[in-house]
Amino acid sequence: MHPTTPGTLVRDHTVYACVMGSRAFGLATDGSDTDRRGVFVAPTELFWRFEKPPAHVEGPAEEQFSWELERFCELALRANPNILECLHSPLVEYADDTGRELLALRGAFLSRRVGETFTGYALGQHRRLEAGVRAHGVPRWKHAMHLLRLLTSVRDLLRTGTLTLDVGDAREPLLAVKRGEVPWERVEARMTRLAREAEEAAARSPLPVEPDRRRVEDFLVRVRRTSALAALRGAGKR
Repeated sequence: MHPTTPGTLVRDHTVYACVMGSRAFGLATDGSDTDRRGVFVAPTELFWRFEKPPAHVEGPAEEQFSWELERFCELALRANPNILECLHSPLVEYADDTGRELLALRGAFLSRRVGETFTGYALGQHRRLEAGVRAHGVPRWKHAMHLLRLLTSVRDLLRTGTLTLDVGDAREPLLAVKRGEVPWERVEARMTRLAREAEEAAARSPLPVEPDRRRVEDFLVRVRRTSALAALRGAGKR
């Protein structure tokens, strides 16, 4: 077994990479960053050591963050908003055979849990926005824009069973919020309405109650087994 750094894990073992943030949401402007997210598969032989491979890696490029496959799947099964959105990015930069199989599993991760996780995350962000209003008289408008986007996304996901990232025709109204052109009272009223609509949609959502954990686990086991067999074959040739 050869030493493997976090950077080489991302460079040599990434199976899926995409662009996230404003560019994936259709909200990019001239000054927007390019946020890159990815999934890597640590070779199975690294798990045989006392020191396990990292569950995630920041970098090596700027604005880049990657998860090891198992951690990524765990978070996706818990309906983590950031992880689920990564799987539905319209801006896929790379996917090998394993990455394409991961994308084909997108539906297995979706369940009615999204109602709790997305809105729970939104409530936390809302409290931060309110704190900004109390301290400075106005919220952080960019965060307010993204919170509206998130609430719209989960409402529509619960209604349709499909997670769509690009905001489409809502781009200009959302950018108006980002520019501070919409009074906070109106923005907050929209947030309240969207949260209520999401709660109503959850009761009759086409999504299953729970994600398909067994299907995802079967995929993970196959990926680990394939990696282990490759390592054993390589050892046999030495």
